[in-house]
Amino acid sequence: MKTKLYIFILILFSNISSNAQQTKGIIGNNNWLANWTNFKPATTAYKEATEILTGVIDKDLKLTKNNTYKLIGTVYVTNKAVLTIEPGTVIRGDNKSCGTLVITKDCKIIAEGTAAEPIVFTSNNSNLMRKPGDWGGIIILGDAPINKIGGTSFLDFNLDSTVSYYGGQNPNSNSGILKYVRIEYSGHKINALKELNGLSLGGVGRGTKFEFIQISFSNDDSFESYGGDVNFSNLVSYRATDDDFDFTQGVQCTISNSIAIRNPFSSDVSGSRCFEIDSYDKIENADETKKLTKITANNITLINTEDNDQGLVREAIYIKDKSYFNMNNSIIDGFSSCVLLENKIGAFPANLAKINIQGIQVNRCRGVVLSESANYNSELDNWYNSDTFSIELTKLTMPQLYTQSDVKESPDFRVKSTNPLASK
Repeated sequence: MKTKLYIFILILFSNISSNAQQTKGIIGNNNWLANWTNFKPATTAYKEATEILTGVIDKDLKLTKNNTYKLIGTVYVTNKAVLTIEPGTVIRGDNKSCGTLVITKDCKIIAEGTAAEPIVFTSNNSNLMRKPGDWGGIIILGDAPINKIGGTSFLDFNLDSTVSYYGGQNPNSNSGILKYVRIEYSGHKINALKELNGLSLGGVGRGTKFEFIQISFSNDDSFESYGGDVNFSNLVSYRATDDDFDFTQGVQCTISNSIAIRNPFSSDVSGSRCFEIDSYDKIENADETKKLTKITANNITLINTEDNDQGLVREAIYIKDKSYFNMNNSIIDGFSSCVLLENKIGAFPANLAKINIQGIQVNRCRGVVLSESANYNSELDNWYNSDTFSIELTKLTMPQLYTQSDVKESPDFRVKSTNPLASK
């Protein structure tokens, strides 16, 4: 019995030690941000449009890199059509007509660029005149479950209701692929209270592939998922006005090896975070028998690039009631706190068991997990201060922490192998 107990303890400590030694933040043998990303899109000169995309695409269509396309108005892909986009193709969204691309249910987009030839969706404005919200963005609607009453819904983006519904019973549904794709200056304002996102996903299934996507200068969220079951990897959100990653309506999501780079002077004063997680957008329209939102985030880097004393630097992650969130081997750097919990989430084990942060390096932050209700904060400190969570508190500069932290000079936000860790 003693021998078995000794072996069990060795295995336990080995697992804890292994978790502690895992590389935190984004990882890779090479700098996967190189070549295909663009952190200075305002200065990039794109060719003028030679072709126009408008109206309805109801049969298979291929866009080729020898053309530059102007996206005018809301363009719907319908009738089970497949829109294929060749590597190196540029699509420029029109400002006046709010150029927006909608992949409707049962249709596909095959946008598979390469590191050498990414596919670019950007503003039709000339360089130096581009700004967030110049055009709409990309919307993909699928057949995966959502937790709205009736199992289907519509996005509130002034779309044609006859083709813009989403949700169903197939978590494995396939809406295509986005790989090595950049989306720049999207998020056109629809009205005083509503903007489009860079990439909006409604009921999208796990058969769809999302890899190596950079969304820059979105006027609202970069990535937003309304229900569905999605896997993300190697995403980049850069200087979003609102949230970098927004999840609601019972979405089941695994996001890995991804980064959000925020600047306080690009943020919305109403509240902008890297992650915003909610199970129901409106409780009165929700089916509470369906799945709650569940997010698993692995090897994530969340950075606020500048200090700010005017209240624009907020929490990195905001979690609302009845939502699951697991984050592992990640870095949260430069925020007022790591996580803020909605005041409905009491500091009780049953509630906190839904929110698990393991092996996190919290750098240049003023708190780890806080509540909107200050009454819970001492209990939250006691809970998350346990060695179980392996949270490291550090006060490193960005050059100390990252391989190359200047976004103007081909950034590499993998951690330095020799970065010094401050004591807890």
